[in-house]
Amino acid sequence: MKILKRYDVSLLTVAIIFFALVTNTFAGTLTPFELSIWNDETFQKQFAESYLSEVEVEPRVTTTERDQMQKILGLISEDNMDEAVKLLQKYQSPAASAVIDFTLANIYFQQEKMDEAAEVYQIAVEKYPKFRRAWRNLGLIYVRQSEFEKALPALTKVVELGGGDSLTYGLLGFAYSSTENNLSAESAYRMAVLMDPNTVDWKMGLARSLFKQEKYADAVALTSQLIASDPGRSDLWLLQANAYIGQNKPLKAAENYELVERLGGATSDSLNMLGDIYINEGLFDMAVDAYLRSMEKSENVKLDRAIRAAKVLTTRGAFKETGRLVKHIENDYDDLLDDDTRKDLLKLRARLAVAEGAGEEEARVLEEIVKIDPLDGEALILLGQHSGRSGDTEKAIFYFERASNIEKYEADAKVRHAQLLVKNGKYADAIPLLRRAQQIKPRDDVQQYLEQVEQVAKTR
Repeated sequence: MKILKRYDVSLLTVAIIFFALVTNTFAGTLTPFELSIWNDETFQKQFAESYLSEVEVEPRVTTTERDQMQKILGLISEDNMDEAVKLLQKYQSPAASAVIDFTLANIYFQQEKMDEAAEVYQIAVEKYPKFRRAWRNLGLIYVRQSEFEKALPALTKVVELGGGDSLTYGLLGFAYSSTENNLSAESAYRMAVLMDPNTVDWKMGLARSLFKQEKYADAVALTSQLIASDPGRSDLWLLQANAYIGQNKPLKAAENYELVERLGGATSDSLNMLGDIYINEGLFDMAVDAYLRSMEKSENVKLDRAIRAAKVLTTRGAFKETGRLVKHIENDYDDLLDDDTRKDLLKLRARLAVAEGAGEEEARVLEEIVKIDPLDGEALILLGQHSGRSGDTEKAIFYFERASNIEKYEADAKVRHAQLLVKNGKYADAIPLLRRAQQIKPRDDVQQYLEQVEQVAKTR
């Protein structure tokens, strides 16, 4: 303020004079957008404040408060926190320095009383908005409590006040990443790495933010550097494997997953991913090995992934490998099988029986499925098809009609029923079934089949 008094002009007048000069002198060269920035009220206020010296980031204390703080610090040095808290609570008041509130909040923080600490830090920054240490500790608490939306403005304030060290930027990156703002997370982590290139956590955070933005090549390059420095870290190999998958390099990812297992860092999920890669690459025996190891690795075995893999293997014609996987599940995890899982396994058995030409075994398995669940339309349709192949038309129709009474399977059951009638030369009887199937579930192939049956029926 001394500068302003020397010229005997108010702060506001200085700002107005400045902007008058700027807008008059450069109005012909500035774009409308640039002029709107100069004329913005917030910008004008900030510029006017720039005539003042920067306010300190620590609140002042009175002589009395200095004496009080000496007593408090003495109690803290003696580890007499309870007495220190009592005195600080006594000294607290709306007029008291924010240092009093800050010190009380610090003790709460040290005592793991996070909610109380955050509340008092908030009081401190409301009293003194440029209290950088209070903003920083408030941000730390919110990060620790996983309240990242609250942590972001507190940590950002620290940076605005000139306290942007590596820890603050690193925590900002973590908070942004946790709120799925991955571009901002990348920027914050880059600043943290710039200031502290030796902390691997910041580089890991940067790599994850790159991965989430689908910048897979950058993620691979960064993890390669990290792996070169510390090749024994499984998490680095896993992160790079995920990036390889993003680059559509599954076999490179598989190499990483295998190496992670040798390092002792494999998880059930990583082994399942390895199995999926091997299935897609046609390496069915290796895929089954990976799924079996995944189940052994899991503390709480979930069989859905292995069941799904077995279904995929059957569609790929890998019946030997399917049988090995199904047998292992039945033998080692029988006590974990619920009715739905048993049905899935029995259906797989039925498909294997069909593939091996064991028709009676197929029928036995399917009948067992129907005993477990009389409303399993898929099993009823398969039983109908089996009976049709065996020449028992009456029994086949019985199963198809049962399946058609189940809404989900009505269309498919009627198509199968119609096909059986056509096979037996009953074209006219098949037409209403096919028309009903098309009403329920229109399909081009069924429509074409219906038209062919109608043409044949007209010639009979």
